[in-house]
Amino acid sequence: MFVNIMMCPALLLQSFIWISLMGKGVQYDVTHIVSRMCVVQQSSVLIPCRYTSPTEQVSAAEWFFERSPEQKVRVSQDPVFESRGEFVQPDAGNCSLLLKDVRESDAGIFRFVLSTASGRNWTNDQGIQLEVTDAELEVKTESDVVMEGDWILLVCGSCIPSMTVPTYIWRKDGHLHKQNHGENILVLESVELQDGGRYSCTISGHERLKSTSAEVTVRPGYPPKSVSVSISPSGVIVEGDSVTLSCSSDSNPPALIFSWFKEKQSSAVGSGQSFIISSFNSSHSGRFYCKAQNQHGSQRSASVSVTVKESSSSLITVAVGISAAVVLMSVILVVFIWLLIRRKRVTSSEEQNPRGSRHSKTLEAPEDTYMTLDPQSRCSEYDTLDNMKRSCENTDDPKAQDPTYYNIVQ
Repeated sequence: MFVNIMMCPALLLQSFIWISLMGKGVQYDVTHIVSRMCVVQQSSVLIPCRYTSPTEQVSAAEWFFERSPEQKVRVSQDPVFESRGEFVQPDAGNCSLLLKDVRESDAGIFRFVLSTASGRNWTNDQGIQLEVTDAELEVKTESDVVMEGDWILLVCGSCIPSMTVPTYIWRKDGHLHKQNHGENILVLESVELQDGGRYSCTISGHERLKSTSAEVTVRPGYPPKSVSVSISPSGVIVEGDSVTLSCSSDSNPPALIFSWFKEKQSSAVGSGQSFIISSFNSSHSGRFYCKAQNQHGSQRSASVSVTVKESSSSLITVAVGISAAVVLMSVILVVFIWLLIRRKRVTSSEEQNPRGSRHSKTLEAPEDTYMTLDPQSRCSEYDTLDNMKRSCENTDDPKAQDPTYYNIVQ
């Protein structure tokens, strides 16, 4: 036996359900297009069924119903389905089942079984799961006591019918509240006091179906929400400034307990609606958040970053230090360049001085020779030269001139 389960789109589910049995020699390929149906209580449902006759003669074909694995009955023989279940005898492959006045007890698995002359039985192990729903209202809340700001979820019935897309009609205190097409839930978000009342629902086309109602009571008060932190001053914080962090929230009654935390620290760093740091410095920098609490609960804020900017005096000190360093480096560089240039000039002068020194000594030698001679033994030409030399040397000081020697012309 081969079993294949194939799911189809929702719109197709609302139109029909097929169980196909195709003969392959002595084996059958049993296929369910769907495996689950939802039916409104007190309505009728048609489960279409079609199969292809195999070469082997069919001896029996009927529907079975399972309330549980231990309770399996033939639909055609169970008194519960008498006059409510109509089975179309196998004719040209038609094996549809019509179930009228669906009851809550009809919820279970329906399975079609085909028997052949050889004694083989062919079916699908999964079958079709039938769910039965009514207009019973179920209320779901996030807590036993509904407070302002809570959410409420109202559910009408246990499932949405498969054969049609119904409209759910919601009423509050007997008045029309809302209509939802194809959706059996009503969501009340962030409820207020006026949202309290008695709610009920009905399903279009099944208004005669008994509906239950539920009373929703909203109590005043709610825990803190929209908790936030503000910083003063709001601009740039300079080292030494006084910084104030303020915590605000929306709560009823107003929150009276506030705690301050700094990220990466396990314990609170402060308390009160305002947290003041009188002389802010770099060690205080970080991310802070607050937690507000009242008698209904608590909530924390998002973290805010608080950082310090260095003071102007510190910046001036740093700037002066940098400027001094630049000036010092410039002076050192200039001195280095000057020494380098001077060294090059000295080296060049030394290369030229040896030849100049020899010329100087050659020129001075005759004078030295002349100066060693006795002046009285000089001839007139030498006297003249010597007197001229002395005259040049003593021009600035007349007293220093030697009056002993004269140049006499005969």
